[in-house]
Amino acid sequence: MNILITGGTGLIGSAFIHAFHEQHKFTVLTRRPEHARSALGSHISAIHSLSTLANLNAFDAVINLAGEGIADKRWNAKRKRRLERSRWQITDELVALFEKSSRKPAVFISGSAVGYYGRQSEKPVTERDYIAHDEYSHQLCKVWEDKARAAEPHTRVCILRTGVVLAAEGGALKRMVPPFRFGLGGPIGSGTQMMSWIHLNDMIHILDFLLHHKDCSGVYNATAPNPVSNALFSQTIAKVLHRPCVFRVPGIIMKLAFGEMADLLLTGQAALPERLQQAGYSFHYPELTEALTQCLVTRR
Repeated sequence: MNILITGGTGLIGSAFIHAFHEQHKFTVLTRRPEHARSALGSHISAIHSLSTLANLNAFDAVINLAGEGIADKRWNAKRKRRLERSRWQITDELVALFEKSSRKPAVFISGSAVGYYGRQSEKPVTERDYIAHDEYSHQLCKVWEDKARAAEPHTRVCILRTGVVLAAEGGALKRMVPPFRFGLGGPIGSGTQMMSWIHLNDMIHILDFLLHHKDCSGVYNATAPNPVSNALFSQTIAKVLHRPCVFRVPGIIMKLAFGEMADLLLTGQAALPERLQQAGYSFHYPELTEALTQCLVTRR
């Protein structure tokens, strides 16, 4: 396929391109085209703005992964505007290009996050069975998803509510693991908050799965089928690294350090990939121990 991808230099996008560059042709939207070609390979094309495209006639698929990291910095009004603009504006522009296309791409895969559900109890939530908690993460993702759905009259739309992505390089583990390596790791807050996670290998294969399965559309939880509590997640990291898990970061410290953004770490949800499994996707890393071992020890 000839694929237009936003967020192609990010963790998921770059891994997808490296894994599937022999099967697909990629055009990457990036602020730094030369950097993208250097990082991803000379086989990709790179554009700095969607305004360079009159339509999407040349593409078979569009993958929209753009968006600044929601947990990278403390939230304030300016930061929230950046988070919103980085997701909403590009999605609006892509939908407008679908409308202008006489030969429309066959599928539009657009990002979202399990933050859509807001804080939940320990009870698992699926794409069909949930009551979203109305907080900022939900509001951000809901508008993002609604904007992507505006392309439904023009193409098949798949929306991915992604969990915490586990990778050998980068991603959430880059921040989470160092304290454990020094023997200072442990749960955050109560530790009872649920974590919906996914291995990077599964994330990129889910993208490819949705590209090729023409009967797939709508919302999918891009999460492993076995979410765990923050306490168990911490204990598993410690076990894999053969380090202790005796320290705990008090919730009040997180609140003082990160303000409202700390809620992402102190609350959570157990999102299950019900629709992906019903569609026939089989996870490479369904269990946390194996996923963390691959990331932190074997790194195959």
